[in-house]
Amino acid sequence: MHSLLPGIAAVVAIAFAPFSTPASAVAPDTHKIPPACSLVEQAAANAVLSVPFRVVDGRIYVTAKVDGKGPFVFAVDTGASGMGRADAGLVTTLNLSVTGSGQTSDGLGTAEVKTVRLASVDLGGFVRRDLEVLTRDYSSKLAPEAAFSGILGRAFFGDGLLVVNYPARRLIFTRAVALTGEGDGILTYERAFRVAVRIGDTLTEGNLDTGANVSFVLPKALFDRVGSGAIEAAGEGRLTNTVVSTGKAMVKGPFRIGAATLSDTEVRVSDRYPELLVGAHALQHFALLIDQRSRRIALCP
Repeated sequence: MHSLLPGIAAVVAIAFAPFSTPASAVAPDTHKIPPACSLVEQAAANAVLSVPFRVVDGRIYVTAKVDGKGPFVFAVDTGASGMGRADAGLVTTLNLSVTGSGQTSDGLGTAEVKTVRLASVDLGGFVRRDLEVLTRDYSSKLAPEAAFSGILGRAFFGDGLLVVNYPARRLIFTRAVALTGEGDGILTYERAFRVAVRIGDTLTEGNLDTGANVSFVLPKALFDRVGSGAIEAAGEGRLTNTVVSTGKAMVKGPFRIGAATLSDTEVRVSDRYPELLVGAHALQHFALLIDQRSRRIALCP
């Protein structure tokens, strides 16, 4: 899932067939782990939110109460703009009224959507109130174990440091700790969450998206620069409003994102996909730190 086009609240549910070959994380040199990674423990010690999560096909799932009812299953999606999304099933269950409408884009196509207002979302005792969110049918095409009632988007964690600690399966949020500085594995961004990614000797930009059940999606033009060998047909990738044909191939890399390194990775390739996407199957090897106050990110082994 990911959001495109500044100023337009959109979510792109990216769904691909499961990978047969996962990304391979390179064992870190403990002497080179950046100081920013010590913030994982500091954030845990000063957390206003600390909850376990489960992973289904790379995606993050937590439970939350909505308007005092539940718990309901929510996906945590760094690719979703705004506070979040409400699945059509949740809207029916809570008998919510439509409050407005808008238009979403996945970068290739647009669609009309409706909005509803949630009085509160309670995640592990951390409560956000009066949330206007987009609603549509997000879950019906997913496998039962991957279905959800809603999505928590970027703004839900916008005023602090979010730590997605994949190895520990824990989601942490704090306002008492900040990700600051330059270098040493810290990545800055202008547009959420596009950061510098090096593939072999090629420097490019990639969108970090915890809602995408892939390792990487490469535009064909980028694959031609960094890949080699044949591209096999891999079926369709479904965005929110568009279906794109994809291929699959192996890329030796290595892929370097801050302090994180992956190599010998199966990727998806599309001549229609607009940007490099770094998905959940790549991110799940690491602890992901996002501080939207300072527009900084760290990916820690």
